[in-house]
Amino acid sequence: MDFASKRQRLSYNVITNRSLKYVDYPFFFIVSILLVMGLVFLYSASALYAVNKGLDSLFYAEKQALYMLLGFGLMAAAARLDLEKVRRYIKPLVIVTLALLAVTLLMPPVAHVRRWIPLGFMKLQMSEIAKPVLVLYLADFFDRSASRIQADWRELLRPFGVSVLFFVLIAAEPDLGTPALLFVVTMAVFFAGGVKLRYILAPIAAAVPVLIEELLRKPYRIARLKNFLSPWDDASGTGYQLVQSLLAVGSGGWFGKGLGASKLKLMYLPEPHTDFIFPVVAEEIGLVGGLFITALFAALLVKGARIARNAPSLYTSLAALGLTLTLTLQAFFNLSMAIGLIPTKGIPLPFFSYGGSSILASMIMVGLILNVSAHRSGH
Repeated sequence: MDFASKRQRLSYNVITNRSLKYVDYPFFFIVSILLVMGLVFLYSASALYAVNKGLDSLFYAEKQALYMLLGFGLMAAAARLDLEKVRRYIKPLVIVTLALLAVTLLMPPVAHVRRWIPLGFMKLQMSEIAKPVLVLYLADFFDRSASRIQADWRELLRPFGVSVLFFVLIAAEPDLGTPALLFVVTMAVFFAGGVKLRYILAPIAAAVPVLIEELLRKPYRIARLKNFLSPWDDASGTGYQLVQSLLAVGSGGWFGKGLGASKLKLMYLPEPHTDFIFPVVAEEIGLVGGLFITALFAALLVKGARIARNAPSLYTSLAALGLTLTLTLQAFFNLSMAIGLIPTKGIPLPFFSYGGSSILASMIMVGLILNVSAHRSGH
């Protein structure tokens, strides 16, 4: 797909000139299916956990439903934005996001990490909000600087430097999963923006020793890597989480044990309604159900790529592509983690895992993608 050829500057994104017939309703329909399934399985995974904490069995499901309703409102607002006018606010938004990521590091630690800013009614996880902000910044930059990038590779230092600031601040929480995801998305946007392959391979090569250093600096990360390579060596200790996940997925068989019949959620795995919700899902609806969910995320990837391909400008094309990759790659990372294909990381499953920040950020990204889909070149 030739995203980089879309260099025209069209006055396309005006509310009065938009046509709802161009909105990609199948994309929205797929997201709606995922949200409904996510809420059902979140209740299944969280009910007993909530009761054991002295809460109502519906506590987490009700809060997630409220986040989803708010998310639909934010999605609708994002879908109606004039994306061309939004561009003037992207740089200030980047500065505010980076500042709040820094503020996050000053917050009291929760389970030895600093990832949230307490707001009373919810805990704001700025690393989730940073995802769409970084994508919009990169899309705007490459649209404005396409010709200069071709003439001078040093123009790439600015977007790469800004991206590194995002990576470093999130990694300091500590969190390596989200920076790894954003790094992959960033490199994909670089490539789609017309950057030569050698200038993409260079930061990838530079990231390898940084990753090694981060692994060696934290002993628990080495332990996670060993668990990933051989989880059964210490199935009751450091490999417990992954082993329980694999047992749950495997015990589901072809069609699962039935809705609500998961054994994993019976306190065998801490907080099964968060990052490790997929093993509960797979245990209850089996391999067929797990493949169906995977197929839905794959369909989102295909639909999002087509939306990006049909976008009327490089800016909107790269925005739609980057946002689609952020959602779908995060899902594939989470699914791969649950079945032992990659080391365990704190990456939520979009539309399924409990968390207000994750749902709200995901729905904003969906709204922006639908926004781009409402336009066609020449309209």
